[in-house]
Amino acid sequence: MAPLLEVEHLKKYFRAGGDRQLHAVDDISFTLEAGKTLGVVGESGCGKTTLGRTIVHLIEPTEGTIRFEGEDISNPSKKDLRRLRENMQIIFQDPYSSLDPRMSVSQSIMEPLLLQGKLSKAECREETLKLMKVVGLAEDYENAYPHELDGGRRQRIVVARALALKPKFIVCDEPVSALDVSIQAQILNLMLDLQEERNIAYLFVTHDLSVVKYISDDIMVMYMGHMVEKAPSGLLFENPMHPYTQALLSAIPVPSIHNRKKRIIMQGEITSPINPKPGCRFAARCRYAAPDCAQAQQLEEVERGHFVSCCRCHEIKKAQAYQTN
Repeated sequence: MAPLLEVEHLKKYFRAGGDRQLHAVDDISFTLEAGKTLGVVGESGCGKTTLGRTIVHLIEPTEGTIRFEGEDISNPSKKDLRRLRENMQIIFQDPYSSLDPRMSVSQSIMEPLLLQGKLSKAECREETLKLMKVVGLAEDYENAYPHELDGGRRQRIVVARALALKPKFIVCDEPVSALDVSIQAQILNLMLDLQEERNIAYLFVTHDLSVVKYISDDIMVMYMGHMVEKAPSGLLFENPMHPYTQALLSAIPVPSIHNRKKRIIMQGEITSPINPKPGCRFAARCRYAAPDCAQAQQLEEVERGHFVSCCRCHEIKKAQAYQTN
């Protein structure tokens, strides 16, 4: 099956004064099939959100190729971009700031349908009520405003609005980070049900590793604009190969006083993303760093579907296995 989305060598740099550039996204490549979820994790500032916004052209890429259903959409015209908006949507992190406070629930959901211009106003309202039912919003809230609702209901409005044009791909930018745990579960289960029903592909951006494990088919780990590891969800948690991934996973709390795992504390100075030098950007914080790390790192497929950008990953794994034994 041909992938729905193909991203090749995508870069997004921002000017930082003079000839300096901030490398927010630096040479990212991946594919995503219809009906699948790619989770993107990493520390704040690693480029996760910028990656998602670049793909849907909220900001334009510096270099690289983006293909959607086999069509090159790297530099779309205004007409092409309007057509793409029907198939590519985004759910923002903060539902309150992404909703117009002057628009009611029904108006917010109906707006993309009216702008599309394919349905009459009566048909748009009918479709809006259907979407409210799909995401679990009672009709009683049709004329309510965002400030009158809790975070869970506001997030359901945002999900309904993203679904209005029946997209094939949605960027989910920290869609549950601001919600209580019980509400998080409701929204995640809703998104999984909608994905199964409509065959939607998600790019799920988050810093919550328990959430990304639950919802993702594959997981990409980013550090300072680079992809350092990518693997199927279960495999990444069972066999993390990159030292940065291992440190992230060690921070997940274990609900047991008898089975405590050793926390890996990252030390050292964080590399500046402005005109970074070639080589591993994690080296300054890596306890396994060696002279070879100063060379440009290449993604290597260490096992089927498992890619790692670390010249020492095999040596590290052997050393860890020896220490365990």
